[in-house]
Amino acid sequence: MTETLELRLYRREHCGLCQLAEAVLDEVGVTAQAHYLEDEAELEDRYGWRIPVIQRGDNGEELDWPFDAWKLRKFLGA
Repeated sequence: MTETLELRLYRREHCGLCQLAEAVLDEVGVTAQAHYLEDEAELEDRYGWRIPVIQRGDNGEELDWPFDAWKLRKFLGA
């Protein structure tokens, strides 16, 4: 299931909440491709201070912070 699911993590550099989100991803045993808002103006416009946000690659659904392992598993369909 999650082995083939592409996930994106929209985040900022030096973001404590983003580090917590990565810890939740680790706890669940999934990885996400990090996309830094500082690198792309389009991402800055879209997400602003709404980060961290996890996005599914298959359907574009997004999970905003705060989330824990239970919420992430539910989001992933586990």
